[in-house]
Amino acid sequence: MNIVVCVKAVPDPKQISKIRIDPATKTLTRSDAPLVMNLLDRHALEAALELKEACGGSVSVISMGPPAAGSVVKECMALGADRGILMSDRAFGGADAFATAFTLSRGIEKAGPFDLVICGMASSDGATEWVGPQVAVFLNIPAVTMVRKIENRQSSEWIVIADWQNGYRRVQVRLPALFTVTRELNRPKALSFSGIIKARKKVIEQWGLDAIEASEEMVGARGSPTIVSEISPVEKRRNVEMLSGNAEEKADKLVSRLAEAGIIQ
Repeated sequence: MNIVVCVKAVPDPKQISKIRIDPATKTLTRSDAPLVMNLLDRHALEAALELKEACGGSVSVISMGPPAAGSVVKECMALGADRGILMSDRAFGGADAFATAFTLSRGIEKAGPFDLVICGMASSDGATEWVGPQVAVFLNIPAVTMVRKIENRQSSEWIVIADWQNGYRRVQVRLPALFTVTRELNRPKALSFSGIIKARKKVIEQWGLDAIEASEEMVGARGSPTIVSEISPVEKRRNVEMLSGNAEEKADKLVSRLAEAGIIQ
């Protein structure tokens, strides 16, 4: 099997205080926080590696982002990916979900024949859940979202279990196809020392706009139909009342205040 995994480098959620929004472009300023692999994409990569072990074949990782995202692609190769591709070009900057999906789809097509594309269900910095399905539309292949279990693999006819509202759905799908996955699908393995050593010999392929033969009008901010018209901060204010008296008096006052607010009856 030839499996392609779409991976996104996102600002480290542990350093959320450093993440800013550019007031002019109304996009995230990513330079102040280190980039890490999107957590759900880690589950997508683990799924691909498990399928490779079971079925044979190869795993290619493709990511669109700034040059610093190369460290995330390298991490994927250390974890076991056979091929790493970083799509980086100033023209790709400011892309919304639509332009991102278009750019990724062109990269996937350039990478060569594939049987399966796997993406995380969402990214921690955008959480639109649109990129995966839109990639499938551009590639003209079926998509199954929120996959939590691959139940059966029969040649090109697979059966998967996917989340659906408060339940689940059992879907039969013919490959080639695209899956977006949830964290319930697997438990990603940690980096190994041997994997890190092997990754040193692997070379990341870097592609720009010319490599994917796309129009600049279709990528980045220029190819993004989404327009953020206004951004305003959310102010959270809390009114605090200190209750006086002994423990019993405080308890009586608390119950009275909760009753007045309609929280208890």
